[in-house]
Amino acid sequence: MAAERMKQLDWDSAIEGAESPEIRVEKVSRVNFVRYAGASGDFNPIHYDDDFTRAAGNETVFGQGMFTAGVLGRLVSDWLGVQGLRRYRVRFTQRLWPGDDIVCKGRVVRRYEEAGERKVDVQVVALNQKGEVLITGDATAVC
Repeated sequence: MAAERMKQLDWDSAIEGAESPEIRVEKVSRVNFVRYAGASGDFNPIHYDDDFTRAAGNETVFGQGMFTAGVLGRLVSDWLGVQGLRRYRVRFTQRLWPGDDIVCKGRVVRRYEEAGERKVDVQVVALNQKGEVLITGDATAVC
């Protein structure tokens, strides 16, 4: 089944406090980490090899931060559109473990006109199923 397409934010609906639809990835697995490693070239064994991970002082493997940032980036690109995106930055706060869910959402924090463009600033966040923050971020886009 294809995922439902998210309605892109427009100027009329970009009021301060407006919230994005959620993007959810359920039960992330080691396979997701290995596939991401292949796509990104990040083959650090801490993300897929239990023996290596334990030797480094961790209980189990964990996801690449950029994997989670990419899921959050999908929310940003679907909600704001890539053509008008002017800035996207993230801050990593917690690890993603096998079996975790990723829940991404955003909120408009500012709407303004600058240099002849209508812009919005948004805050975005990726949480796990416990509500713990994995990544925070913000973005600016032309609307």
